[in-house]
Amino acid sequence: MMPLVAVASSPRARLLTCLLRLAAPQPGPRQLRTDTGLAAKNHYEVLVLGGGSGGITMASRMKRRVGAENVAIVEPSERHFYQPIWTLVGAGAKQLSSSGRPTASVIPSGVEWVKARVVELNPDKNCIRTDNDKEISYGYLIIALGIQLDYEKIKGLPEGFAYPKIGSNYSVNTVEKTWKALQDFKEGNAIFTFPNTPIKCAGAPQKIMYLSEAYFRKTGTRPKANIIFNTSLGAIFGVKKYADALLEIIQERNLTVNYKHNLIEVRADKQEAVFENLDKPGETHVMSYEMLHVTPPMSSPDVLKTSPVADAAGWVDVDKETLQHKKYPNVFGIGDCTNLPTSKTAAAVAAQSGILDKTISLVMKNKTSVKKYDGYTSCPLVTAYNRVILAEFDYNGQPLETFPFDQSKERLSMYLMKADMMPYLYWNMMLRGYWGGPAFLRKVFHLGMS
Repeated sequence: MMPLVAVASSPRARLLTCLLRLAAPQPGPRQLRTDTGLAAKNHYEVLVLGGGSGGITMASRMKRRVGAENVAIVEPSERHFYQPIWTLVGAGAKQLSSSGRPTASVIPSGVEWVKARVVELNPDKNCIRTDNDKEISYGYLIIALGIQLDYEKIKGLPEGFAYPKIGSNYSVNTVEKTWKALQDFKEGNAIFTFPNTPIKCAGAPQKIMYLSEAYFRKTGTRPKANIIFNTSLGAIFGVKKYADALLEIIQERNLTVNYKHNLIEVRADKQEAVFENLDKPGETHVMSYEMLHVTPPMSSPDVLKTSPVADAAGWVDVDKETLQHKKYPNVFGIGDCTNLPTSKTAAAVAAQSGILDKTISLVMKNKTSVKKYDGYTSCPLVTAYNRVILAEFDYNGQPLETFPFDQSKERLSMYLMKADMMPYLYWNMMLRGYWGGPAFLRKVFHLGMS
């Protein structure tokens, strides 16, 4: 299947890409690991739990700190995915194959890959246990286990994905079903949902709505489409500057938004979705659909929920400025599995990785960290097949924009960055531990101002 659109790079975009390629380290020979092997050790100076964006990035950074032979990653998955691109895969603008690579190819050379699942954390004894009953001890532990998708908390799912006209951009198994549902749409309700839980990439549930609307206009089905965004939240976005811009788009494109509406059941055989009104508990509404995009409820991974490192809600309990655990000084957290009060995005992980690198290096020297994480996160809000509003903000919900122009405006340049430049940064710089976010660029563009 060919992508729906191919946007030609502008001269500025090509120049910036060339500069980034020059700045990126040249790839060297990689040591590919396909299993734990009999030679795998039982103790590592730094043990990383999770082989997602945070885990691979921190393993690369720790390799430079303590040497590859002293670092291990515990991760069961054979493939590693750049998930932010799935928004475009679900809309037919990118192919799913472009989003994944073998896990072995992204693990830093020399770092041990323990191909197993973590089933127990014992920070009081500085060890963990895997699903093959192997116990591994550590000097320092980095928890990067991501977030868990809980489709089963919606009655009728995940089995409902076996039916047509329903998809979800949050899973490798269902993202292409979104594109199929979009292509098959003729007339009726196109419904997009946002659950009543924390989620990763909180902008994604509405990005696919804007892209679907654009696709309907392109194919001539827009006059017959009733586009509905049912969100459990009470606002379209958490930062007012960007929320105001999105509300203008919603009004201009005649989109319907129902706040405090939470998806609780899917009757895929009848093409019906059931929503609860959170303002009136127990009150439900049944809506028929011709297309349904589901954003699943999410939670901390089960292994963390009851572990000593978790807070009352199940998230890794870390200091929001240093990412060091509040109780265990040799334990650290990064990314979606933590209780950091910021949006869970890959951009946030990049910024956190630089801070955490410095935190750990100082802790190893019995020093106190002075570098503070400000909560920086970013959400490229795709509003069309060639337009993006680049939302960047901090813990306080205040814009923390990189570029010297108003990023609440839809721009082609920001779409090109989302679609082409960010994947390049991810694979070639971030995962290798050389990208800690755009703070340095912000200083350059804003003449040194914070």
